[in-house]
Amino acid sequence: MTDPLRVLFLCTGNSARSIIGAALLRKAGGERFDVHSAGTAPKGINPYTVRVLSSVGIEIAGERSKHVSEYDGQAFDYVITVCDAAAEQCPVFPGAPRRIHWSFPDPAAVEGTDGERLAAFRRTLREMQARISTFILVARNKDERA
Repeated sequence: MTDPLRVLFLCTGNSARSIIGAALLRKAGGERFDVHSAGTAPKGINPYTVRVLSSVGIEIAGERSKHVSEYDGQAFDYVITVCDAAAEQCPVFPGAPRRIHWSFPDPAAVEGTDGERLAAFRRTLREMQARISTFILVARNKDERA
C-alpha cells in the first residue's frame, strides 16, 4: 500500500466548511488519505456543523478549530480552499502541493429559523459530498500514475 495522500482543507473560520470537508473525506477516503483542516482566523466549530455531520453518521468529538499556522512547514499533496478569502490568504506549503479551490457559500452566515440554518448546512454537506466523491477518484488516479 502506498502512503496516504495528505490533504488540508482550509477556510477562514475553520468552523463549518473545512471541518465538513475534512470529515467527509476521512469517512469516504479511509486510510488512503491523511486529512486535516484549518482556518486563517479560527472561530471554533459551529454547532450546526456537528449536527449535520452527526446526521450522516460522522461524529467529530475531540475535533477542534485550528489556525493554519499549526501546519507551518508541513508538506501536503493537496490543499483545498473552500472559501474565497482563504484562497486569497493561503500560505505556501513545502513540496508544492496541488491547490484546489472549491467556493462554497458560508452556511454559518445564513440567518433565520433553526430549520433554515440547518438547511444551509445540509446543502453544503450535500454539495461537498459530490465534490469529494469526484476528488477521491481523480486524486487516487493521479497518485497511481506518478
